[in-house]
Amino acid sequence: MRRQLERTLWATAFLAVLLAPVLLAPVLHGPGPRDGSSLLSQLSVGMGLLATSMLVCVVVLPSRLRSLTRTLGIDGVLGIHRFVGLAVTLLVGLHIILVVAAKPANVALFDIVHAPNRARTAVGATVALGALVALTVLRRRLQQRYEVWRWVHVALTGSVLVLSALHIWWLNHLVRDTAMRALFTVLAVAALGVLGYRWLWLPLRGPRREYVVRELRPETSTVSTLVLEPRRRDGHRRGYRTLEFAPGQFAWIRLNPSIGAQEHPFTIASSAHVGLWTEFTIRHSGDFTSELRQLRPGSPVWVDGPHGAFTLDLRRCTGLVMIAGGVGITPMMSMLRTLAHRRDRRPHRLVVVARTLDDLLFRTELSQLQQKLDLTVIELLRQPPPSWTGASGAVDEDLLTALLPGTFRRNQLDYYLCGPPAMVTDVLTVLDGLDVPQPRIHTEQFDLV
Repeated sequence: MRRQLERTLWATAFLAVLLAPVLLAPVLHGPGPRDGSSLLSQLSVGMGLLATSMLVCVVVLPSRLRSLTRTLGIDGVLGIHRFVGLAVTLLVGLHIILVVAAKPANVALFDIVHAPNRARTAVGATVALGALVALTVLRRRLQQRYEVWRWVHVALTGSVLVLSALHIWWLNHLVRDTAMRALFTVLAVAALGVLGYRWLWLPLRGPRREYVVRELRPETSTVSTLVLEPRRRDGHRRGYRTLEFAPGQFAWIRLNPSIGAQEHPFTIASSAHVGLWTEFTIRHSGDFTSELRQLRPGSPVWVDGPHGAFTLDLRRCTGLVMIAGGVGITPMMSMLRTLAHRRDRRPHRLVVVARTLDDLLFRTELSQLQQKLDLTVIELLRQPPPSWTGASGAVDEDLLTALLPGTFRRNQLDYYLCGPPAMVTDVLTVLDGLDVPQPRIHTEQFDLV
């Protein structure tokens, strides 16, 4: 009920932000052209207003508002963020085309040396927006480090926001209307409020979410489990809360509280009922995760979370089907450990996909969990050794047909997929072929960009 209410409120808020400027402008200026302006001019203003509204939504979506990530999930938030960002680019392109089509002499506005400030800021915002989209699309091809990409992305987004605001102000057209000026003020305050929360408030709250390393436990040669506990003050834990989360959620970790510190998201692996300790199982595959590997007991760590809707606590079902690739098993372990603490009696199924036998994680614990839960575990290797007698290859229709009950009972289960994007996409195709209802499928991919 709470999640449905939050979904409704967020949908209403975004719809209001998107449509308010577009609907208000014709009311203020009348339904038709005014002051000699053509229909094309009116359309260009509409495209510009809609792009401005969407730009505010683009800023709000990835700003780590817990209610939003809990409602849409991280995959949903980032997917909508990308879609709306591309829509803004398209609308800006249409806005420019219509401005020139309405008055061909407006081509001179592209001459930034002699053009007025309103045109210079418009050109600057458009160039920054184009660079932003190109950087996002080509990031993997450019093999750019995530942290470099992140700060360039933030800088370009800030440039688009500031230049767009100056363009509207210096245009001195809609802002002359009291109602439109008030609406633009509300949008600006909303955007600045969210940005302030994300880049000032969250870092400044860091000391109250400070943890220390209790243990760094190796799982394989490339994977370790980071165990954190709240920092004690004067030998006491009073006033310092443990991280309260739903099984399957994630948190952002950074190694110092400064605004410019590197931070990366990791799924919480521990049970939601453990108490003081919080565990993150991490594959050491980059600069930041290599730094985490060097941490020693007592080292400080700052945590921002929990986030995400990839959790069994937001819905009801007759059992879980979990399909995990590599360290994608992390949220599944949090769910299974929590279910074991709750003495859950529903039947659950887990498919673990790994490249080699050495990449399989938590084998001993999963055997123990099978004694506590009604749990079926299938291990699948992509590169099995000659002695391997288990499943191999890919998660296909034959494997899932043998694992799952009949169609009716199959549709009463919830399906959780976590791992590399290619694996998640392939499994989604298989589940679609088995007619599994889309609302029953929940995904989380290792693909933040």
